[in-house]
Amino acid sequence: MKTFLILFFVTQTLLFASFSGSLFDAKTQLPISNATISDSKHDVKSSEDGTFSIKSKEKLYHVKAYGYRPYSFRVDHKSSKLYLQPIKVKALYLTFWGASNSSKTLKNILKLIDTTEANAVVVDVKNEYGSTQFWTGYKKANSYGAHKNRTNRDIKKFMRIMKEHHIYTIARIVTFKDELQASNNPEYAIKKDNEEKPIWRNHDNMAWVDPFDKRAHNYAISLAEEAAKVGYDEINFDYIRFPAKKGLLFSKKSTQKSRIKAIESFLDQAKKRLRKYGVFISVDTYGNICWAKDDNGIGQTVKSLAAHADYLAPMLYPSGFSSGSFNFKYPSLHPYEVVYRSIKHIQDLVPSSRVRPWLQYFKDYTRPKKIYGRPEIQAQIKATEGVGTNGWMMWSPSSKYSFTYLAKDPTDF
Repeated sequence: MKTFLILFFVTQTLLFASFSGSLFDAKTQLPISNATISDSKHDVKSSEDGTFSIKSKEKLYHVKAYGYRPYSFRVDHKSSKLYLQPIKVKALYLTFWGASNSSKTLKNILKLIDTTEANAVVVDVKNEYGSTQFWTGYKKANSYGAHKNRTNRDIKKFMRIMKEHHIYTIARIVTFKDELQASNNPEYAIKKDNEEKPIWRNHDNMAWVDPFDKRAHNYAISLAEEAAKVGYDEINFDYIRFPAKKGLLFSKKSTQKSRIKAIESFLDQAKKRLRKYGVFISVDTYGNICWAKDDNGIGQTVKSLAAHADYLAPMLYPSGFSSGSFNFKYPSLHPYEVVYRSIKHIQDLVPSSRVRPWLQYFKDYTRPKKIYGRPEIQAQIKATEGVGTNGWMMWSPSSKYSFTYLAKDPTDF
């Protein structure tokens, strides 16, 4: 019996190796605390002096720290000192149709990243219709034809181009708004609350899947995994909410508590399955989440999302706020104040270093329909700097951007 126990403990020791190390900022050389070091199944945190120790039978580990690029290392890493590259993510949205290796849109964005402070892209890996940027390994999505309209036929080349330009890559996954998935799975598509119960479609004729349904969770997370596999640094979940519409039928009773729990459950599962890739997770929200006292009927609150995602990305478009907000008749005329005050208002719930807002790069669609040029773009950027966010993400529906608007120094143009 003693021999058996000795052999058992020796075997366990061999199975679970340990790695001890220290994390440092590559620029300041200062230790990094509260970073997450993980294998595919569990996490440990770095201490105040940057040290950590992780035990695992796996050979590949990942490090995530707010404000830094993701980092991976193997158990046979030669040094116990690991240096992370700090980054304030300044991203330009790249449309689904612009994400081709030869598109003029991509070429323009690459030029801007080489010549301005922009250093990241947000790419539609799965758009609102349900189409994917590239041919994924997810057979269910392919069976629906999600790959048929793909805009990138060589994803390895695309990711290589991104790395050559040191671009931080963010994969946008439109989560519960998905025409392809819903139309192929009417049993868990959102329906109108009436006797016939046809599939409900919103104003742009797109169907949604039920956020309560685990099948909808699995589908979006499976595509997120495909993005992680090809090398994206971050998964950005958009439309990770219930529709802002009454009179709809779901698989469960829709209450604030049940809605919030459904979104939290989705994020917990996403975190669990994406852990082995070392990617960050961000979530898009309406801008008014920074001011709401409830979930706005869609299952999102700052507190709940901050507890289950790495970064929050509120859409702080000044044009998205109604007249009278911030005591301004026309909030769109005050881009700095809208962005700064909104993020400042939630600092007690989530550090600004974990907030990266979407900013407005399009014409004001409310009165007085102000054209957004360099002053308005730079005012929003300045607000994020003033309140200490993890950078920003710029939303241009067409992905057309001007060097003049983005250049930090006006003498550069």
